[in-house]
Amino acid sequence: MSLELLRMLPRDKHDVQRAEALVLLGYPAVEPILPQLLQWAQDGNWPVARVLAPLLAAIGLPLVPHVRLILNGNDDTWKYFLLQTVVAESVEMKRLLHPELERLARCPTASEAAEELDSMASTMLAIP
Repeated sequence: MSLELLRMLPRDKHDVQRAEALVLLGYPAVEPILPQLLQWAQDGNWPVARVLAPLLAAIGLPLVPHVRLILNGNDDTWKYFLLQTVVAESVEMKRLLHPELERLARCPTASEAAEELDSMASTMLAIP
């Protein structure tokens, strides 16, 4: 992984300048740091998350394995913001993540249901 790319990552949730610089690099330049970029999108209220979300949504297929790991994990708040700000904005990701969305819609855990991930996933499944 490029040390230069790692140095470009935001330093805190308000580091919009670094996030914007990464957006300008775009994909595929940011491919080596996709997991780290997703970490900065954990909370859709963070200023850096709002800057990075459109870039992440536009990446599509290469981001799917990373998103799948999160959707199969235990951080339901991260799942919520990921679905809301990234997956919902990508027709390709909604299609490729259909099995995960189907599971969330039909068989959510109690904590996923508390975060309303089931209704969010159901809505996404109805959208072409």
